[in-house]
Amino acid sequence: MFNKIKIFLEMIKVEHTLFALPFAFMGAMLGSYVIFGHLPTWQQIVWILVAMVGARSAAMGLNRLIDRTFDGKNPRTMMRAIPAGLLRSGEVVIFIIISLIVFFWAVLELSPLALRLLPVAVFMLIFYSFTKRFTWLCHVVLGMTIALAPLGGWVAVTGTVTWTAIVFFVAITFWTAGFDVIYACDDAEFDRKEGLHSIPSRFGVPRALKIAQGFHVITAIGLISLFFIADLGWWYAAGVIIAIAILFYEHYIVTPKDLSRLQTAFFTMNGALSIIMFAFTLVDLAVKQWW
Repeated sequence: MFNKIKIFLEMIKVEHTLFALPFAFMGAMLGSYVIFGHLPTWQQIVWILVAMVGARSAAMGLNRLIDRTFDGKNPRTMMRAIPAGLLRSGEVVIFIIISLIVFFWAVLELSPLALRLLPVAVFMLIFYSFTKRFTWLCHVVLGMTIALAPLGGWVAVTGTVTWTAIVFFVAITFWTAGFDVIYACDDAEFDRKEGLHSIPSRFGVPRALKIAQGFHVITAIGLISLFFIADLGWWYAAGVIIAIAILFYEHYIVTPKDLSRLQTAFFTMNGALSIIMFAFTLVDLAVKQWW
């Protein structure tokens, strides 16, 4: 039983929660402070955490199930749970259903608007995995799907969608799209061979890395814009400066001729970026609220 749980946790890459969860909390904090002038309650934070666990588990399960044939052909992914025979497709379907029920249960405890927007989130969770079959804009679709985490955090505690929330959504969309383009460089030849669409397979690795840089410029502009439109302080500004430095370093260590540090750029750098942005925003808003 414990071995099976371990396999499921490996399948959903639970450690990659570091990408979206801090930004979900950040969206909730920004929304609550901008709209109500205070930080969200612990109860709201707990239900956002439960919703994120359900949504992300369902999303990864769906992705592994939908992509199982291609994963079995790709040397990089052939040892994933389904193609390796560690999990049966039926087991993954049950896991996805349970995850969606958990997601639905958590959203019920949050705002009515979050519940009304739930079908949109579920559609995006399913739709993303199919986009690489017909468009190289699949990275942007993934970005929009991941960016539903901060937007969802905002909606969950405020019951509204404002232009500030949209700016944050766009910033995280292109942050995710940018690092996903970098990650996809490793599969450019495989994707081309199998008829799958991606920016690296369509435009080549050198141009793809340039496009990823452009995406991250949009992210930087978005994060800087939040400083002004959300009336944030210098702790937040410091976090943005560090985040931009991380993005710069991420692009510095990955070049068309050297993809050896791609995993560092993908996981380590972006995991650090999301935690830093969350931490500095929390300090910034806590200082504003209590001092």
